[in-house]
Amino acid sequence: MNWHVPCTRPDPPRTFASIGATMGGPTRRLFPLLVSAMLVTGCGTESDVPAEQPPRPEVSRTADQATAMPDSTPEQVTASDAASRQNNGVDPAPKPKGSALTNPSLATETSPDTFTVRFETTKGPFEILVERDWAPRGADRFYNLVRSDFFSDIGFFRMVEGFVVQFGIHGDPQISALWQAARIEDDPVQNSNTRGTLTFATSGKHSRTTQLFINYGDNSRLDGMGFSPIGKVISGMSVVDDIYAGYGEKPDQGKIQHSGNAYLKEAFPNLDYITSATIVD
Repeated sequence: MNWHVPCTRPDPPRTFASIGATMGGPTRRLFPLLVSAMLVTGCGTESDVPAEQPPRPEVSRTADQATAMPDSTPEQVTASDAASRQNNGVDPAPKPKGSALTNPSLATETSPDTFTVRFETTKGPFEILVERDWAPRGADRFYNLVRSDFFSDIGFFRMVEGFVVQFGIHGDPQISALWQAARIEDDPVQNSNTRGTLTFATSGKHSRTTQLFINYGDNSRLDGMGFSPIGKVISGMSVVDDIYAGYGEKPDQGKIQHSGNAYLKEAFPNLDYITSATIVD
């Protein structure tokens, strides 16, 4: 899958769920790890690749190796069981087990029409106002991620000055793997990727999971690629602007998926992190 974009602009925020899907035989078996790596396209020469990003081969990738989620089938309750439970003051309704953080199939709440999320980070706080009618599926997913405390110790692993800052791979590889199969369908693009807007990264059609980016500039060219904003920074944009940019695009998404924050904190000790995200309104 190749996205051809102007050579003078950085590549769009992309994620991948697996690698080596088009390779055959022994070669394919070298790539069993779940990854979520950015697509690097360029325009044919090394000089076309962003300065912070070493040249990489283009590889077509699919999600056929995504880790299955744990069984969340609720226990079966017969009519007699239900009656017995009612008589004993017990709710007879079957309840799925676990929490949404470790069982993404439970992340099904519908978000309010509008809500504000306050992010606490190692650089300072900022707030994002989400408008559900901009992108209903994306707003619901973001709402459930916040409600499940997903955004705790989450690194800003990709930062391209003037373009985007990207985040959303969980620091625990086991949790990250669970969410790789929890994809949501696309939303039509209702608003443009202007400065300060929050948008889900993708690996193609109907592939959004947990990775997001905040636009640093007017990235309206992303609109035609299907990147649908869900909200906008309403306070603290100066904090977002100040997120550490020294590593650019060097952190490897595949290694983050495999080793989590252990990899990031050892190899990129100056990265900034989200410490918490809370719905405040």
